[in-house]
Amino acid sequence: MSKIIPPRLRWACRRGMLELDVLLGNFLEEAFLLLSDSEQALFIQLLDASDQDLFLWLTGKAVTSDQSFIPLIQKIRDHAKYRHHH
Repeated sequence: MSKIIPPRLRWACRRGMLELDVLLGNFLEEAFLLLSDSEQALFIQLLDASDQDLFLWLTGKAVTSDQSFIPLIQKIRDHAKYRHHH
């Protein structure tokens, strides 16, 4: 897929909740280009979810019923957890 981040993707990561802006924005800027093509496509699909669902999934308060998203959600969570520990 892309070796640069499309502006529309940056826009899609801007959400109604600050926590999601930070989680998704940091992941997009720092990890998105390291994902495989299929993971990048999955990330774009994940952004179609509602803010409420994304917030619950990314904070671990709920688990998505779509099994294909689970490893990617874990990567986003791990990225947020470990990005300050370098």
